[in-house]
Amino acid sequence: MRPERTTAGPGTYEPVSAACGTNLPAESTVRVADADDLATLRLLRRRWTEENSGGPVTDDDFDERFDRWLGTESSRRTIFLAEVGDQAVGMVNLTLFERMPQPGRPASRWGYLGNAFVLADYRNRGIGTALLTALVAYADESGCARIVLSPTEPSLSFYQRAGFGPATMLLARVRPD
Repeated sequence: MRPERTTAGPGTYEPVSAACGTNLPAESTVRVADADDLATLRLLRRRWTEENSGGPVTDDDFDERFDRWLGTESSRRTIFLAEVGDQAVGMVNLTLFERMPQPGRPASRWGYLGNAFVLADYRNRGIGTALLTALVAYADESGCARIVLSPTEPSLSFYQRAGFGPATMLLARVRPD
């Protein structure tokens, strides 16, 4: 089942160029991925890994592990897919976490932004901004009190330009090697 096409809320976020103030390629859309996009999401994840590794990565179990992971995660994770024409060129996802109810306070949730990736040939053309704009709109509509992420060094300025800043209210424990 594909979501309805809209300019705000779950579904397809178009025209994204007007919302993002960028020079997106013609026929660019950002939409919520669905079950029909499994192979596309798998391929984008593989391309991301191969780009970071400097070449092809052999992993006979990857498809099965990815499918199992997505099956487990899909109830709380929303994946946004950027397309130019019929080609998928990027993705990002938002994982929702429901806070434990507290007497006298309304229900609350927060989101974790993860797995943001745009194919190299489409970077610096507004695709990442379009993905982020769709994700933030969805998070706001879903009632997220905050969105957190763990950016890579190269992506830090991108997120800062979009209004993200240090999360001084959080602590993290990194497992020792």
